[in-house]
Amino acid sequence: MAYYLSPRFLEKLAVHITKNYLKLPEVKIPLLLGVHGRKGEGKTFQCELLYERMGVEVVHISGGELESPDAGDPARLIRLRYREAAELVRVRGKMAVLMINDIDAGAGRFDALTQYTVNTQLVNNTLMNIADNPTNVQLPGSYDETELQRVPIILTGNDLSTLYAPLIRDGRMDKFYWQPDRDDRIGIVGGIFAPDGLSSQDVTMLVDTFPTQAIDFFGAVRAQIYNEQIRDFIYSVGLENVSRSVVNTTTPPSFRKPDFSLSHLIEVGDRLVREQRRVDDMRLANEYNRVLQGNPASAPPTGSVYHAYDPEAHAPSAGAVPVADAATTDVSRNGNGDAPQCPLPPTPHTSTHPPSHSSTLPPDVQDQINALLAQGYRLGLEHVDQRRFQTNAWQSGPPIPSQDAASARSTLERCLDDYDQDYVRLFGIDPKTKQRVMEKIIQRPGR
Repeated sequence: MAYYLSPRFLEKLAVHITKNYLKLPEVKIPLLLGVHGRKGEGKTFQCELLYERMGVEVVHISGGELESPDAGDPARLIRLRYREAAELVRVRGKMAVLMINDIDAGAGRFDALTQYTVNTQLVNNTLMNIADNPTNVQLPGSYDETELQRVPIILTGNDLSTLYAPLIRDGRMDKFYWQPDRDDRIGIVGGIFAPDGLSSQDVTMLVDTFPTQAIDFFGAVRAQIYNEQIRDFIYSVGLENVSRSVVNTTTPPSFRKPDFSLSHLIEVGDRLVREQRRVDDMRLANEYNRVLQGNPASAPPTGSVYHAYDPEAHAPSAGAVPVADAATTDVSRNGNGDAPQCPLPPTPHTSTHPPSHSSTLPPDVQDQINALLAQGYRLGLEHVDQRRFQTNAWQSGPPIPSQDAASARSTLERCLDDYDQDYVRLFGIDPKTKQRVMEKIIQRPGR
């Protein structure tokens, strides 16, 4: 099967790998290449296609291997795998790379509450040391003066800003943000459905029908198509006979080609979108946590619908956080693990929803509510006591209705009464980018 390899992706990785095997005079060449972008966009798969095309040997490390009960083991593993890749170059006479998948999940720090272990420090320090001395990588307890072959290191992740800032600086790491454009998406999806005879027009229509979905969504749609036949197979052999029919059998079941018509694919895709929307809308964990905290009155009534937003929006932040540009980052954070700080055009305080004169909220808070609602944002609330305020450990408050300003003000007034001894922070949630905007602390204890 001929899968699609993006020309932009191919060019970036091919140049980086080749450059690390050349001896350019007086040129500082970064050893690390960080490939980052939204989840499910095929970063690792595109890398694998490139390695196969170029005939590059790959030594893998998973982000899950960067932690261990024994301090120093992950750092030693990185050095061992790097030397293994260098040995492959020497023995097989082919280019090789060391690839670390999901580096941010293994060595990143997402917020102030993320545990930062000795292994995390050693992993960051080891990668920096290798990037600075790529031909002299020693194992602990031994020293070999033989110069190693320089081997490029490819890192993949969703948010490289969670890593130690000196590690990702220019000179050590070259960065590549992978966001497939429309042509890339059409090419990749066409490769996914190539065995099914889907025409180029149908592929284009399918991509345009779900323009905001990641690449792995279309792979999930294709997998779902077979569910109908598998269901029929289970009922035909009986539940009690499924195991003997599929495990250690000399005649495995065969299935006819499913219906891969465009209308059927869109129907299955809509079903997947609805299921994901239910996950986003339920937020039952928030309700459960509020009950455990002894405030069942703040939990929504049975049958109510949460105004959901991305869980990243609840990450603690040090100050006001405007909306981020969704076209340039997936979940942008600075090197300290705080929420993104991106520019937002000034918002006038005029609104089509005039404040109620009977409200007890300060005028500036009413203006903020009106401005957020006027721009189509949802409202969010967080609170924290004085002790946890020092650690920036904010807790989610009850949902605030966003249908009209009067209901929002009324709910907010009740929340301020409930949390009269806490800091309270109000913010907006962009329903498109799922990021928070216009944060503001509207209550401080003792004021």
